[in-house]
This record gives sequence, C-alpha cells and structure tokens, in this order.
Amino acid sequence: MMRITDLTYRIAGRTLIDGARLALPEGHHAGLVGRNGAGKTTLLRLIAGELHGDGGGIELPKHARIGMVAQEAPDGPESLVETVLAAAPERSRLLAEAALRQAQDGAGDGARIAEIHERLGDIGAHAAPARAAAILAGLGFDEAAQARPCQDFSGGWRMRVALAAVLFVAPDLLLLDEPTNHLDLEATLWLDGFLKTYPHSLLLVSHDRDLLNRVVDRIVHLDRGRLTVYAGGYDAFERTLAERQANLAAQAAKQAAQRKHMQAFVDRFRYKASKARQAQSRLKAIARMTPIVVEAGDEWSLKFDFPAPAPLAPPLIALDDAAVGYEAGKPVLRGLDLRIDGDDRIALLGANGNGKSTLAKLLAGRLKPMTGGLRRSAKLKVGYFAQHQGDELDLNATPLAILERLMPQTPEQKRRAHLGRFGFSQDKALTRVGALSGGEKARLLFAIMCREAPHILLLDEPTNHLDIDAREALVQAINAYDGAVVLISHDPHLIELTADRLWLVADGAVTPFDGDMDDYRKLLLDRRRERKTEKRGGAGGNGRKGQRRAAAETRAAGQHLRQAAKQAEKRLAALQAEEARLEARLADPAVYGGPTADLMALQVKFGEVRKKIAAAEDAWLEAQAALD
Repeated sequence: MMRITDLTYRIAGRTLIDGARLALPEGHHAGLVGRNGAGKTTLLRLIAGELHGDGGGIELPKHARIGMVAQEAPDGPESLVETVLAAAPERSRLLAEAALRQAQDGAGDGARIAEIHERLGDIGAHAAPARAAAILAGLGFDEAAQARPCQDFSGGWRMRVALAAVLFVAPDLLLLDEPTNHLDLEATLWLDGFLKTYPHSLLLVSHDRDLLNRVVDRIVHLDRGRLTVYAGGYDAFERTLAERQANLAAQAAKQAAQRKHMQAFVDRFRYKASKARQAQSRLKAIARMTPIVVEAGDEWSLKFDFPAPAPLAPPLIALDDAAVGYEAGKPVLRGLDLRIDGDDRIALLGANGNGKSTLAKLLAGRLKPMTGGLRRSAKLKVGYFAQHQGDELDLNATPLAILERLMPQTPEQKRRAHLGRFGFSQDKALTRVGALSGGEKARLLFAIMCREAPHILLLDEPTNHLDIDAREALVQAINAYDGAVVLISHDPHLIELTADRLWLVADGAVTPFDGDMDDYRKLLLDRRRERKTEKRGGAGGNGRKGQRRAAAETRAAGQHLRQAAKQAEKRLAALQAEEARLEARLADPAVYGGPTADLMALQVKFGEVRKKIAAAEDAWLEAQAALD
C-alpha cells in the first residue's frame, strides 16, 4: 500500500528524518511511536503531502485516498451531520446533479442519469446519513446534538466533528495523530472498537498504550530519524526493544573486552622485536572492528514525586444529600452521599457532560453545594489539576518565577528542588513557559498543584499532553503517593493501574460501579446494543403477529449466536496457540542474527495473528454478551 524509501527531511538545519524506510501493506494497522520531538507529526504530514522531503520518496498506489484530521476545527451554521457528509464531496456533487436532472423532468442524457445512480449506489450514498450519525453518536453526540449547528460547539467538541468527518470518508490510508486528545473515556473506547475493525490501512500516532495494544498489528519506532518495525502492539514492542538493547549491550561488552585484551598485548609487546609482527596484527584487527552501538536511553529518567501530606483524621470530605450545579434550580448532580478517605483511589466514569468535572470542582471548593451538606477536614489541602488550566499559565514567565510568586516565603533552593521533583533541570527551570512543550507545561501544573503537599489530588484529564513514558511515571507517582486521588481520564490503562474504586457519573447522580474496566466496556457495549434494538423495535409492527415474529427472530438469533460464540471460541484457541509459537520464535536472539527478510516475514505473520485474535475476541465477547 505505502512504501517509504530513504526519506530525508531537514528543518532549520537539523535532520529530523534521516534515510527512513518503511513498507505498510494494504489493510494493515501500524502505530507510530517515538520521543516527543522525534518527528512523528512531521512524518504524517510528509505522507499526506503537506510537506515535501529533501531526499528519498513516498510511494502510494495511484488514486489512493489519504485521510488526516484537519488541523482547524470545522465551523459554520450547518448541522453536525451535514458537516460530516460534506467531507465526501463526490456524494454531494452527484446528489446535486441528480436533483437537477430530476427537476428537468429527466431531460438530457439518460445514460448519464443511470451512471449517476449506479455510482451513488457504489459509494453507499443513501446509507451515508445513517453512517455519519452512527459515527457522531460513537464520539459522544446524541441525536439532538447532531442536528445543532457546528458553530454552537466549543473547539474541543468541533475537533471531534473533524475526527468524525475523516472516519466517515474511510480513506485508503488513514493517518491519525493523537485522536483521543479531545475524547472522553466512553468515546475513546468506541474509537478503539471502530479502528480495530477499520478495513483499510492505518498509521496511528498515540500515547494511549491500550489503544496501541488493541488496534495495531505492528509498531513503527521513529528514533534518530530512522524507522524500525516491530510486530504486535506496544507491549510486544517494549519487550522486543528491551531484549534487543540487552543483546546489543552484551555484544558491546564482549567486544570491549576483546579490544582491551588485544590492546594490552600491543601495549606490552609492540616494541619487542620477537612480538612486533603479532602486535601489528592485533592493531589491524582492532582497526577492523566495527563498533557495536548500543541505543542510548533517555538523557534522564522521568519521575514525578508527589510530596507526602501531613496525617489527617478521616473522612477528608463527606457529602450528605448534596446537589451542585451552575444555575439556580437546575442542579447538574443531586443526591450526593459520598465520602473520601485518605487512602482512596477513585476514578470517575461517565460521558462528557454528565458532571464529572462539576463534581471535581465541588470537591476542590470551586463550587458550593446548592443543597445538602459538605464537610471538609479543617486542615485539608486540595491539589486540583484542571484539564484547561494550562491556558492560564503566564507564557512569559519561567517555572522558577511562577513558583516564586506562589511561594514567596520559600527559599529559592527549595523551590528549585520542588521543580526537580517533576523533571525540571536547572536550565528548564529558567526556560520561558511559552517555549515549553505541552508535556512540560503539564508537569509544571503538577508542581504548582503540589506545592503545599495536598492531602487529596483531583486530576481532571492529566495525561492529555503526556507521552507514554510520562504516563508511566504518573502511574508510579500516584501509586507511591500517600494521599487520596480522584481521577478523571480517557486513558483506561491509567485507570486500571491506579484506581481501587470506580464511581459512575450518569443521569444526574454518582453511584459506585461494581466492576472493573472490562465490565465497564461491556456495559457500554450492552447500552449501544439496547439503543439499536429500541430503534429497530420502534420501526416494527405491534400486535400478536409482530410478537410471534419477534419471538421467532429471537430464537433464531440465539441459535445463531450460540453457534457463532462456539466457532469464535474454537478459532480463538487455535490463534492463541499460533501466537505463542510465533512469540517464542521472536524471543529467540538467534532470529535477529539471521536474514532480515526472514525476520520481517515472521514479524508480519505475528502481527496478522494478533489482529485476528483481536477480531476473534470481539466476536466471542459480542456473541456472549448478546446471549446473556
């Protein structure tokens, strides 16, 4: 499908892409990973034709359609469905031409009219509105929202519409750059399922480990301008990379020992006549040695370190039949009977707009309860990370200057030490905030939030600008923290590794969710299925005849689902056995010393098996869920 050959790209005198090579077969899904600043977004723009390389080339099939989310959010008076449909100009053009010819009572070229309708059928033009509505619904827009003008929505929601538009077009090569940044957890889980079954080629840049594990069949690692392909998802890539680096380190150590041994012989005997020839021979052998380069790790290991709070008697916060909102008489949440203790780790579930951030503001003291009671420990200190708080930073100040304003009585040495807890070196502490990356600004917000050693951390989408390594550092910091944590995140991996309790925010209430993230995924899947069933039921007939037909259809569907579940389970077992066999072969260091073509073939086969396993798992889970 796509082939990159010796691609080179320079910017401001620096080589960002250096002789990169990549082959992405048709229909395969690849995740593009690398450090922040490595050039991932630049590579996507090169593939999309927005930028042009300084050398090499990118080959794509003739007439291949490439899709990438527009950098600017859509706007205008058109409804969301109309905005998404407009992303397919051929459909709009053909429908307009067909309407014009129909208005002319069929006058003109009859062959052309037939040709138009045939093409409309080929591109699924008549089913397009339903498909656009389904994609918008998956991304969090209900029917009422889909009918509203695009210009009524905020920038973040309009970026969801931009994502919906490119998914609707279904290009031959889909390029996605951090597609979950503007999504909540529910929309992220929907996108996961959509991309997993996407029928065309996909190149995905994401810091979401779960998304990369579930959606892609290979990882493309961009490092020092070069591209290296690894089979499987992100976890498999991480293991293989670690094994490769360990093998290289062992080979480099062995080579260094040989070099040292030969150099010692040369140093001892090079001027002794009887050994001079042997010494010269060893010097030549040393010169012929090709140095084994071990890939360097990060310049420093990123760590977050939340300071330990002073002890407080429980509960930290207690709510008694409380209600909260923004407009008198119109509470967003009501009947809140909640308690937070010092060792709680709570994640809030629920779609955007249900009130998760409203609850966080209530707990942070940014909102007061409309009714009911709220009790807080007298000495309670709260650290609040708001998802749009970065917009309030002084871009012309330095991190050290910001802390000086907030901590005027604290010695500079302690302020620097506090910044160091969040990865700010001496130079970075004196860098203008406007010159910091998104991830660095997020780390600065963590430092500001924790300056007084809070007893509770309220984290509202803390990972939006953090890469995978920084997210792992955040996981470790949360788990090492001695206080309470209330977390809102679209990253299931973060929730699964840090939260002990789940609260569901829905229908104006907050209730404990008894289950884990897999149970929550199943709940969302069941709800979508129920909505589809209700729509179908609404269109059907009533009366006994309709009931008998519905019962017969239910029995037939049950038999079909039982058979499908059994077949999927059998297929899944066979694929998992094949996966284990291939994984064992890929773990053998000898494979990496053999022909490159054999290794690539093995990696491709492993990736294909992983992709088939994901599909088989989904088929089995859906059949089981429907049967239950």
